[in-house]
Amino acid sequence: MTETIHSRNVTWADPTPDFEAMMTMSGLDYFRHVMAKPDAALRVPIGRTMNFQLARVEHGVAVFEGTPDTSLYNPINTVHGGFAATLLDSALGCAVHTTLAPGMAYTTVELKVNFVRPLTARTGLVTCEGRTIHVGGRIATAEAKLTDRAGKLYAHGTTTCLIFPMEGAKP
Repeated sequence: MTETIHSRNVTWADPTPDFEAMMTMSGLDYFRHVMAKPDAALRVPIGRTMNFQLARVEHGVAVFEGTPDTSLYNPINTVHGGFAATLLDSALGCAVHTTLAPGMAYTTVELKVNFVRPLTARTGLVTCEGRTIHVGGRIATAEAKLTDRAGKLYAHGTTTCLIFPMEGAKP
């Protein structure tokens, strides 16, 4: 049996965020600012590497879309769980970010993922929607679901995020 070799070339732009905008815009306004740029999809290297992107934001909500392919396969011919976990972490954290005041940032301190069924290259486009549950002064929680076009659930998860002022921000 002859093995078929595949390759993939990943290109991205400088991922440096617009710190000036982050210091003066709410989290939601910042995402809208970034998404309005024509090269926005190029600016997030992990999205380019794993074939997903931010599709929609609103206050307390972030939606990502991605298409798993064989470049994400593990040794048992299913998509590695890291793909689902990365989509969940992205949707969860960005949902929290949409609620933040100018000059505030967040980091994930806990991520819980439940894998419901395996993803494969045949799954097609998946959507991951994150929604905040609670946003306080220092801690935020959120939940997310990863589904296919028919609404079939593949994974779900929750997060706890720490909220803090960005360096140089006035508290």
